[in-house]
Amino acid sequence: MAGELAVVTGAFSYTGRYIAERLLANGVAVRTLTRKTGEGHPLAGRVDVVPYAFGDLDALAEGLRGARVLYNTYWIRFPTATATFEDTVVRTKALYAAARQAGVARIVQVSVTNASEQSPFPYFRAKAAVERELRSAGISHAIVRPTLVAGQEDILLNNVAWLLRRFPMFVIPGDGRYRIQPVLAEDVAEIAVAAGSRSDDLTLDAVGPETYDSRSSFA
Repeated sequence: MAGELAVVTGAFSYTGRYIAERLLANGVAVRTLTRKTGEGHPLAGRVDVVPYAFGDLDALAEGLRGARVLYNTYWIRFPTATATFEDTVVRTKALYAAARQAGVARIVQVSVTNASEQSPFPYFRAKAAVERELRSAGISHAIVRPTLVAGQEDILLNNVAWLLRRFPMFVIPGDGRYRIQPVLAEDVAEIAVAAGSRSDDLTLDAVGPETYDSRSSFA
């Protein structure tokens, strides 16, 4: 593994940062596809930076050329006027095609637990659609399905913590007994990098060792 090149999409974002750091610690050179410049980021100057080029397959492939593994964390948290979940699936499919054109040997896709195209939630349906596209892409692959990813930069948990510190009441719909099995971002990165070193097609759940319910967690 040491001495090779890997591409991590979104190395200046959340999960991608932890994967990139794990790879660098293992002696792997890292290139990132990103919309960000990386200015002020801890990984600035440590990774090669290439902008996304979803509208140009050849340019997208050139950004992946030379890499053995692509670790894909590209996603959106919620749809906007310029990017929907459907757009994200199309762009991810283009990324797979570019990886195949560039000769990438393996793709590790970060998905989510309970991804299903029958889900009532668009986020989970789109994640499942991306998984389907990867399985038909003709490239050795691993799908890593984390639960709630806990880390210093996590937006959801930090926002909940901010609200709990500042307001006397926090509303949890229903009976509040929603199970939570968080996993550390570092552990997701370890699982993803280990999956990148394999050659078999597989789907892995990345879950923490403890299960909580919402009432006890936010009490």
